[in-house]
Amino acid sequence: MDNGLTTFLKNLRLETVTLEGKIELGKDVYVIRLARRQSFLPGQVVGLSLGGLPPRLYSIASGPDDPYIELLFNIKPDGLLTPRLASLKPGDALSVSAPFGAFLGDQKPAWWIAAGTGIAPYRAMMRAGLGHNKMLIHGGRTADSFYFENEMLSAFGERYVRCCSQESGPGLYSGRLTSWLKEQPQIDPTLLYYLCGSAEMVVEVRDILISKGVPIEHVMSEIYF
Repeated sequence: MDNGLTTFLKNLRLETVTLEGKIELGKDVYVIRLARRQSFLPGQVVGLSLGGLPPRLYSIASGPDDPYIELLFNIKPDGLLTPRLASLKPGDALSVSAPFGAFLGDQKPAWWIAAGTGIAPYRAMMRAGLGHNKMLIHGGRTADSFYFENEMLSAFGERYVRCCSQESGPGLYSGRLTSWLKEQPQIDPTLLYYLCGSAEMVVEVRDILISKGVPIEHVMSEIYF
């Protein structure tokens, strides 16, 4: 994490909220539901902290009309925050910032590309009614790593591509999402392309898109640290 982001997070203003619920979506992957205090735009993030730890940023995974905020995360074994988040119970307190960020969905045709928990902002966008003219490409290691899978299948149908790098199964592309992208004979340079995931994934996908003729200004990214 660069010094500028570290300073920004250190100065982020937080308020106390209550955990309303927690669901385990897969091995070491959780959705937590928080009491909602403010409105937000689909694609925005919040800073989250517990016990005075430095806040981390999480994309909001619920829709702007939902009466709560949901956040998706996976436990990082060497992390300070996520193991403690996973141990919380309803009624426990934690600290959260106001929503912010510019990785915002809109009504224009686009491809939404995610790796792992990077699916979170696209769920918010989909629940806001922005998915009707979108293609969703989601990369995961195992067949159980396509979080919110049933919702996405219902919303996108054949426009939902699940790229599984370590397992095979019905409806899955066997391979990394970067391999799927490389295999596409044509990629429309007039569309917008949203990328959400690790820095390595974002850089690799961006380079693939550019090599296929997509202008850099048509590529928007949200990097997960």
